[in-house]
Amino acid sequence: MTSSSQAHTGQTPAPSAEAEALHRALFTLDSHIDIPWPDRGDAFEDTEARRVDLPKMQKGGMSAGCFVAYIAQAKVDAEGHAEAQAQCLAMLDVINGMQGSQNGVTARVCSTVAEIEAAYQAGVLAVIPAVENGYAMGDDPAVLAQFRARGARYVTLTHNGHNALADAAVHRPSLGDKPENHGGLSALGREAVRHMNRLGLLIDVSHASKKTMLQAVAASAVPVVASHSCVRTLCDHPRNLDDEQLDALKASGGVIQITAMPAFLKPRDGEAPRSAGVADFVDHIDYVVRRIGVEHVGISSDFDGGGSLADWQNATQGVNLTAELLRRGYDRSEIAAFWGGNFMRLLGQAEAVAEQTGTIG
Repeated sequence: MTSSSQAHTGQTPAPSAEAEALHRALFTLDSHIDIPWPDRGDAFEDTEARRVDLPKMQKGGMSAGCFVAYIAQAKVDAEGHAEAQAQCLAMLDVINGMQGSQNGVTARVCSTVAEIEAAYQAGVLAVIPAVENGYAMGDDPAVLAQFRARGARYVTLTHNGHNALADAAVHRPSLGDKPENHGGLSALGREAVRHMNRLGLLIDVSHASKKTMLQAVAASAVPVVASHSCVRTLCDHPRNLDDEQLDALKASGGVIQITAMPAFLKPRDGEAPRSAGVADFVDHIDYVVRRIGVEHVGISSDFDGGGSLADWQNATQGVNLTAELLRRGYDRSEIAAFWGGNFMRLLGQAEAVAEQTGTIG
């Protein structure tokens, strides 16, 4: 790779034939995609209403995507927990329905590394379920087994607002949050981490407070993932990870999946509308590589959850990111690591720990 990023011109060159060919040849995984809710039954349709649907993935040379059941934070009480759990299970059921063959596209829901790899070898899109916000677990870690039974591979500990498991990076005074409710992970949160380790669920620290993130790294028997986060040194947003957090990821073997959210990628320029492009995105990859190494960074879009770049607006345009990585001097093995290899390594480690307890399902 090059030692420094190229100057940003504001213009995105057309991907070279080399970039197009490489992108089509790679296993490409987007680690964080939201689904519409209520469900519209349009996953197999190429619709303007979605930045990611299965036809767009196929057209854009994407191999796999983590589709998340996102649960917004609400009151931390029995009623809120019951509603969150019911919605989460219903959303996971919809994600599990995103398989079969329609409109010239074939997809398969995959819950293990072996299944994902088999889908890729068969030329089939891999749909990987996940859960965003441990609020959906409520106060009962046993619910996590229901998520795993529906194929989920990670649970994001928090969203915006503290829950019963942990403190979030962004607290919600409107929900009665103090700046900190637990000082990081609660006792319940630590129990949930142990359950997740036994089930093969990765602990996702995106949205978590710094204390929560560092405590999760220490508490987990499996390296943690930040499924959709960016670098705080480059963009001072509380959702981003600072150097101490990046160093903790390296020490534990974890991975940060840089995400296509302009607010996390680039500081606002005065009153101008906030915007960013793949060059800004790769600046964050460059920073992580220089700080902690190629094996600790990956790619996510947060499409249909707010993510979008000027030159990566939907799942058809991932080749622009591959092209920028090539322009920066990354080789095929490094780009393959970013586009899914590093994330898949963590999934495999989670499975290995779960298999030791006989609970992976």
